[in-house]
Amino acid sequence: MKTVLITAYAVNPYKGSEDGMGWNFILQAARFQKVIAVTRRNNGPHIARYLADNPAVAAQAAGVEFRYFDLPAWTRWWKKGPLLSLIYFYMWQLGLAVWLRPQRRGVDIVHNLNFHNDWTPSFLWLLGRPLVWGPIGHHPPIPASHLVRYGLAAFAKDRAIGSLKHIFWALDPFLRVTRRAAGQVLCMNSAVAPRLGLAAERYEIMPSVAVDLPLESPADAAPKADFTVMIAARMVPLKGFDMVILAFARFYHALPAAEQAGVRLLLVGSGPEKHRLTNLLRSNGLSACTVHRPWLERPELLALYAEASVFFFPSHEGAGMVVAEAMSYGVPVLCYENEGPGELTPAASSLKVPYRRFAQNVQDFAERLAWLHTSPPLLAAEAALCRRHVAQHHTWEQRGHQLRGIYQQAVAA
Repeated sequence: MKTVLITAYAVNPYKGSEDGMGWNFILQAARFQKVIAVTRRNNGPHIARYLADNPAVAAQAAGVEFRYFDLPAWTRWWKKGPLLSLIYFYMWQLGLAVWLRPQRRGVDIVHNLNFHNDWTPSFLWLLGRPLVWGPIGHHPPIPASHLVRYGLAAFAKDRAIGSLKHIFWALDPFLRVTRRAAGQVLCMNSAVAPRLGLAAERYEIMPSVAVDLPLESPADAAPKADFTVMIAARMVPLKGFDMVILAFARFYHALPAAEQAGVRLLLVGSGPEKHRLTNLLRSNGLSACTVHRPWLERPELLALYAEASVFFFPSHEGAGMVVAEAMSYGVPVLCYENEGPGELTPAASSLKVPYRRFAQNVQDFAERLAWLHTSPPLLAAEAALCRRHVAQHHTWEQRGHQLRGIYQQAVAA
């Protein structure tokens, strides 16, 4: 049995998104290999408590040896805002590789797992072992007509980060070394390989999101009393909450009053745009039909999917754990036709909208909400399509088998 050393900046079994991804990838790798998993010290108590409370998972994780690494305490002041957090992450990776180098005896493969995008390098090539890199992500810039609505500061910040990415791609020598050293690159979506110039034999598409299928079949659940449109995300420009509100408003106000009584909007999340979005709800006359829940613990969030008729996620990002979660509960996903949610959802779905001007996209999404509301057979067909798709392509069990094949290729190369 081979030994894989996995480094993961974010690992927390109680959370979703990047933390949950790190946890589940480690467990899946441990199904077929011995795993040494290295993460930050602040993740240790959560891991220990979860294993103590879940004996079945502890048995599954018996082949995992957890180790913990942090930079000196005085460096943590860097972790303020996205740019300084990036610097901290960059230095954490470098320090980690130096710290691990004397410990590489007995390690067959090194895998730099998470908190990654295609413009920050790994330093695990310093260990002199076959390197697996990713899943790493990429998303193009938010279209200008969509982003400008958040104000000049948000527009400038997003475009400044985009410029920083181009500097890394062009000038960071460690990124070039990582790209050459990685025998296998796991790409979250189809945009990564062209951006990094990867040959076909050196990468594999592996979304970072996956689910454990619900124990109860969504088909057995009680019929939904209301037509509920749901989104769950941080309230930031990247996620598209303003599109959700405006498209829902156009759909909702076109309904007769009797039908409006059976329609509601469910917003789950919090973030810096909360105040602006609350005002947008009020100005569009949606306060009475909208339920807003702050960000929830994962069990509470999963329970809410059972209430949703459609998951409206016009996010511009390159992934989205909530997309797979919603589909696993038989909730159709309405999204852009992009490299993120657009690639995670079924190719045959009629609920993907191509990018156009913001105002036109408001109309496009409103029309699709109307389709689903007026046609229960279409809603049922899209729900069944999502359930089949996630069961075939986005379960953690499948990710485990993919990892096994990737590691075999890395050793054989």
